[in-house]
Amino acid sequence: MTSPDTTDTPGTDTAPASPDNATARTVTDVFQPRNVLLIGMLGIGLAAAGHWTGLLWGFLGALCAGLVPAGYIEWERGRGTWGDRHVVDRTKRAPIFFVILGSIGTGSVVMVLGNAPTGILVAMLALWAMTVVLLAVNTVWKISVDAAVASAVVALLAAAHSPWWLLGYAMTLAVCWSRVALGYHSVAQTVAGASLGAATAGAFLLI
Repeated sequence: MTSPDTTDTPGTDTAPASPDNATARTVTDVFQPRNVLLIGMLGIGLAAAGHWTGLLWGFLGALCAGLVPAGYIEWERGRGTWGDRHVVDRTKRAPIFFVILGSIGTGSVVMVLGNAPTGILVAMLALWAMTVVLLAVNTVWKISVDAAVASAVVALLAAAHSPWWLLGYAMTLAVCWSRVALGYHSVAQTVAGASLGAATAGAFLLI
């Protein structure tokens, strides 16, 4: 299925013209970034600390990386800026990325000052760097943020816990499929996002 983004002419992105797919809609809603980050960052925080206090750091990470940006999107939706959380027109996405960068940056500073476990801080910095790349690419091409997050969380969990977490890429593939099925992205855009997300695990090589 082709996506309205495939031509990627600035200002021409419109809502998907293809019929809605109920399964794809469920997948993309259940595994949206804020939900994936909430579960993922809690898991990374737990692994990084080795005990329950890591859950607190993980929640801070999820708050800054996922919940605050999601809240911002909902606020803008309420103002009528965007029709839904997908923000189909990529030329309008820059403010979201800047909010994410500011939020993750703030959370990272709190973690440094609070002497957070190294693993959760590394994950935050990896997500911050990923967002910088997403912002840069988005200026010319609508790379999939949902695919990037779904991939990054799995990769980071695998690096922090165990390679068995790589089985979670079944979820990532489902997210990629749903984005294409709903017409929000092309296959190339989801593959690029997932590849970028997978690269975040490389940050753990620096530990």
